[in-house]
Amino acid sequence: MSSRDDSPSISFTMNGRTVVAAPGSTILSTARAAGVEIPTLCYHPNLTANGLCRLCVVEVVGMRALQPACVAIAAPEMVVNTETDRVIRARRVILELLASTVDLSEAPEALEYIERYCADPSRFAGGLRRTIPAIDDNPFFVRDYSKCIMCWRCIQVCAGDVQNTFALTWGGRGFESRVTTAYDQAMTESPCVFCGNCVGVCPTGALVGKVEYDMRQRDED
Repeated sequence: MSSRDDSPSISFTMNGRTVVAAPGSTILSTARAAGVEIPTLCYHPNLTANGLCRLCVVEVVGMRALQPACVAIAAPEMVVNTETDRVIRARRVILELLASTVDLSEAPEALEYIERYCADPSRFAGGLRRTIPAIDDNPFFVRDYSKCIMCWRCIQVCAGDVQNTFALTWGGRGFESRVTTAYDQAMTESPCVFCGNCVGVCPTGALVGKVEYDMRQRDED
């Protein structure tokens, strides 16, 4: 006797073809299941999507603003386009602003996207740039927040998504916003258990193992 899958599903149009998704699925997860690439920086499959970097924006017909695919929920009969001129321009400007503000030299994904979308960070040269001295306060990893794009990954993995340690948090306001510890404590004085999860999910090298950091410093000298 054959079995039948009666689980509900929705269908909508993405880049001119019909795709199927389970109710509650995001546009990003549906795209990836359908083999459609949408660039991401702040998104990580094992962490709560937060839609911070906006690199994953797509155009949904009938919606005025571009939608962040990592948090936008797919709806029946919606029409989604992932690479329109408007989307490409938005991604290009996001990458240009990031690259003109922070050091992306150790961010391979971002560098790949900069090349793909022909981003020109020099268009915003002369503006504010994040120049924070590296914090080397423990034997295990170094925090170089001049490379930080504030994607939340390290905060999330340290908090309720994985470790439940809550050693990392936000600090400052506006351009001075940064990842830090409570009261700017040294990591050795914080609840950190040095599990290394924050280093593992960092996409830009803002958190790097102490041995690797020391080797890079020697190479630069």
